[in-house]
Amino acid sequence: MTELGDSCIVIPADIQNKIMAWCLSSLPDEGCGLLLGFSDKGFVVDAYLAQNAAKSAKLYSIDGKDYLRADRQAEQNGYEIMGVFHSHTHTDPYPSPTDVELAPDPNWHYVLVSLRHEVPVMRSYRIVDSQIAEEPILPEEP
Repeated sequence: MTELGDSCIVIPADIQNKIMAWCLSSLPDEGCGLLLGFSDKGFVVDAYLAQNAAKSAKLYSIDGKDYLRADRQAEQNGYEIMGVFHSHTHTDPYPSPTDVELAPDPNWHYVLVSLRHEVPVMRSYRIVDSQIAEEPILPEEP
């Protein structure tokens, strides 16, 4: 089981921009998708952009077919699904009680994009046993 602590996630600037653009284009609904890369290194190689199956400004849901496509894409390229991202359309980038309750994997990174203000704000978290720990997002490997 993953421990909360001194983890970080590396999301290159172009992938950060891709995620934020997708979240903005998904308005008025929450945007969402999956993070593809190397969990052991905390390195994101790509973001799989998914449709929000919940079609909601307050909830997101990734359809099983999107999950399978993302998993296939990752496997074909030698990486794995290492987390999820979604936007908060009207709140800060902090996991909601629903986000915590529905967090499927303690090894995943949970990236949130707040669209509350004019400029999107991105944060990343680990969620283990309902405990939330923010982790730094680095644009490149240290």
